[in-house]
Amino acid sequence: MSHYFETPTGEDSRRQIETTIWGRRFIFTTSNGVFSGSRLDPGTAVLLRSTAPPSPTSECPDPRLLDLGCGFGPIAVALAAACPSASVTAIDVNDRALDLTRVNARLAGVVVQALRPEDVPAGASFDEIWSNPPIRIGKPALHDLLTTWLQRLTPEGRAYLVVGRHLGADSLQTWLDGQGWTTARLASAKGYRVLVAQAC
Repeated sequence: MSHYFETPTGEDSRRQIETTIWGRRFIFTTSNGVFSGSRLDPGTAVLLRSTAPPSPTSECPDPRLLDLGCGFGPIAVALAAACPSASVTAIDVNDRALDLTRVNARLAGVVVQALRPEDVPAGASFDEIWSNPPIRIGKPALHDLLTTWLQRLTPEGRAYLVVGRHLGADSLQTWLDGQGWTTARLASAKGYRVLVAQAC
């Protein structure tokens, strides 16, 4: 399971998968050694089916979007395709995942900045964070991860998270509320909760 969270050392065996997100067909290149490297993860699929893509507004014509824990990049690439005026950043600690995200952005004809977390500028903030967070890193590490990045949201910003019910989605919602993030359940399907959190 550690390959979800660090760069693998084994062979990079690439393949392609096809899926449709927000009405657009995508072909993604995936590989072993990244999260859900053989298909679009069911939780990510629930997140994307349960939400509308972001769109520019008069108050925010060029939204800044973050894919937290991007894997091979399906969320980041779909965000960039759905909202061309957005600035999309994808972060992961797995360098193979970042490389695949860059490959998939090029294949889709969109621009995504794929970075390790430490390479994101200290002052960068985001209007929306999208994530299928790495629950299995453990509760303390997960809480630290979410605290670190949710603090990067703009005052009106929102975070869209998908978490398995059996992996503690309800307790995570309670924890987020207790940390000052008003959190609502946006959807529930196939054993997953989709949560939206914003500053009180």
